[in-house]
Amino acid sequence: MKELVRPARLAPGARVAIVAPSGPVVEERLQAGLDLLRGWDLDPVAAPHALDRRPDLPYLAGADADRAADLQRAWCDPAVDAVLCARGGYGAQRIVDLLDWDAMRAAGPKVFVGFSDTTTLHEAFAVRLGLATLYGPVAAGVDFVKNARAQEHLRATLFAPQTVRTLASSGTALAPGRARGVTLGGCLALLATGYGTPHTRSGARGGLLLIEDVGERPYSVDRALTQLLRTGWLDGVAGVALGSWDRCGPYEELRAVFADRLGGLGVPVVEELGFGHCEGALTVPFGVRAELDAEAGTLTLDEPALR
Repeated sequence: MKELVRPARLAPGARVAIVAPSGPVVEERLQAGLDLLRGWDLDPVAAPHALDRRPDLPYLAGADADRAADLQRAWCDPAVDAVLCARGGYGAQRIVDLLDWDAMRAAGPKVFVGFSDTTTLHEAFAVRLGLATLYGPVAAGVDFVKNARAQEHLRATLFAPQTVRTLASSGTALAPGRARGVTLGGCLALLATGYGTPHTRSGARGGLLLIEDVGERPYSVDRALTQLLRTGWLDGVAGVALGSWDRCGPYEELRAVFADRLGGLGVPVVEELGFGHCEGALTVPFGVRAELDAEAGTLTLDEPALR
């Protein structure tokens, strides 16, 4: 698996577009996120449809065409240095085929930040643009606007990425060893449902897979991992780092699922790396070469996430 193009780090005064490609956004939290970004000496601008809602399908932040247009307009605007998602939820799968990927590629590399449902977009940016992205807090998320750890880790990643090249686990090694590869991953359910589409990679061979999820029972996690095993998507994966599994427990049952489904891969597996749907979530880059040390519980990037 090849390393992807790393976009440039941000500087004071950089313009940041906030888009809502998935679920509806709470206005008060969006305003709090914008204020926080202004406090970082950034110039955040909410997309025109960031606060839209679709009455007939209330889990969507407005019409598919409008959400896609907001993302594409922001990405293709030469004045915009980074695009941050306002929240996850559901809906990115519905817009990924509406984007003009040729135009977005021509716009050049920029910083993209989001997590959860935006896993679909992280994969698409990798496949269609060859671009490294940041799996991190969303601008209108509770964790982002209220948790200092999440804020500071994202801020350091954006402005001084050389200071956050090692992520440490609070868990244990489920399978020992060290492995090197290019990071990829995201929300497990989105990776499994994206298999076979034009915007998801055909496999994780040579990669370090970082996965997490929320609100899935152990049997659902088993089902998603089994799907990836049966399709061959996990063939040749170099190592696996597990993030948070909020409301997926009980965790002992999950650990048994991981041991059963991932243990046969013969690669290092480490748990609780601190990214995903958890308090104080860390920002992890996708598309960057790194080393996973399961016994030490660390993921160390060869280079900073951003240039």
